[in-house]
Amino acid sequence: MTQAVRQTPRSPRGLLAVLNSDGKPHPLENTLVAVTVALGALAFISSAFKDLHLLSSWSGLAGVLTGAYGQYISATTGERFFLVIAMGAAAIGLFLGIAHGGLWGGVIG
Repeated sequence: MTQAVRQTPRSPRGLLAVLNSDGKPHPLENTLVAVTVALGALAFISSAFKDLHLLSSWSGLAGVLTGAYGQYISATTGERFFLVIAMGAAAIGLFLGIAHGGLWGGVIG
């Protein structure tokens, strides 16, 4: 007689295992981590070019704000770790963008 095979749920591997270390899915928090990482990388990389100060300053500001909200609602240490690193990169991009011309540099005044 054939016996039923018990299906155990697969545990997440890779980055999701770090972000969802408590075993529960966190779609909003993980999305905020991804957006903050993308904005932080964009702000940090574009801050190396003086003519892209509008892009670096606005993406840095958006990265800091999304990262701050992500910190407010984060559920695991892995989420907080990535948010702090990405917020640091976004803040560097924001500060260098402001130093190169600011949020409005040349558009107003």
